[in-house]
Amino acid sequence: MSEAKDNIQHNTQPIIPGQFADIAPYTDLEFRSKMSELVNEDGFEHAVRYVMPDVDYPEFIKQLLELKSQDQFQRQVMGDFLELLAKTTTDGISIDGLDKCKAGESYTFITTHRDIGLDASFLNLCFIRNNMPLTQVAIGNNLLIYEWISDLVKLNRSFIVKRDVQRLQALDAARQLSAYIHYTINTLKESVWIAQREGRAKDSNDVTQESLVKMLSLDGGGSIKENILAVNLMPVSISYEFDPNDYLKAREFLLKRRDPDFKKSKRDDLFSMETGLLRHKGRIHFRIGNCINDELRKYEGGEDRAHVVHETCRLIDRTIHCGYNIFPCNYIAYDEVSGSARFSDRYTAADVERFDEYINKQLDKVDVDNVTSEEREYMRHMMLSMYANPLRNQLAAMEAGDMPL
Repeated sequence: MSEAKDNIQHNTQPIIPGQFADIAPYTDLEFRSKMSELVNEDGFEHAVRYVMPDVDYPEFIKQLLELKSQDQFQRQVMGDFLELLAKTTTDGISIDGLDKCKAGESYTFITTHRDIGLDASFLNLCFIRNNMPLTQVAIGNNLLIYEWISDLVKLNRSFIVKRDVQRLQALDAARQLSAYIHYTINTLKESVWIAQREGRAKDSNDVTQESLVKMLSLDGGGSIKENILAVNLMPVSISYEFDPNDYLKAREFLLKRRDPDFKKSKRDDLFSMETGLLRHKGRIHFRIGNCINDELRKYEGGEDRAHVVHETCRLIDRTIHCGYNIFPCNYIAYDEVSGSARFSDRYTAADVERFDEYINKQLDKVDVDNVTSEEREYMRHMMLSMYANPLRNQLAAMEAGDMPL
């Protein structure tokens, strides 16, 4: 971006209304002062040196302090970092459906949720590569365990989803979030990213939470259907060939099986972020579906809230399930779990050997005491199910007569 263009954006950016001050990203007017504070945080320096061990930190800080806007930060700094991650931890990131994003339109990109940090980041990397507008990103405040992390994500155009509020305040938080998303789409004319559910789908069975759609319908000033239409929901299927957190998810399944009241710690979330960020993921593919508005407008089930929400979720799920990119490991896992050879023509004996070796190596990483052979087999079954479920859902959608939107 040229300096002149950056200055135009910097000077004309709307001031965020006070009602959103605690959840909205920092504006360009705040950018330089907040960046100056961030680079003096010891935790930030530690994190940078950890993920980029060869960094010339003083030179890196100098570069950060010369930036004038979020867009520069996202494209020049975060873009370069994400390209490094793509090169070192993936076998390539691809995308199709970009032609469905109309110039001048803003969307709510609603996606599968595999990785805590990279789902939205790699989607924005695809937009950077194609010189397209970037999205604001929804992030739960449960992940913001240090103030500097909160500053970093708000500098990186993320807005906050409050997940630690008491029950009586939950509706107010949902209304504030809904109003902010509507404001971003329709006033700021910026797109947003949000996962189809709170928390990752541990078993890769991707189903949209109705509470999320209800939240989106709280603002807009119209009927429930009109309010949902106003945020231009655009489903996106994210397909990771390998999930570096698969063994951590299997571990969590085991611990919950042993103790139904087991809950992860904040350290567990941080370790999941770290693992997802730095470990190998194989190939990654994004498939953008059509905005669901045309299909939702055809819905003739009346304005009953529950029915409209259910239909919206169905349209999102249908698009996502039909849009998966299926890898050999998904076919292998499906056949192993189902005890069939239905897709044996989609993989080789060498593929099976490599995948079985991968699963066993991942299971060896599980740090739980006194794991029995039966418990290890349980975790193996859960891991195989993680890889089989995208194909299961795609088959179910196709067999029901659904086609990609």
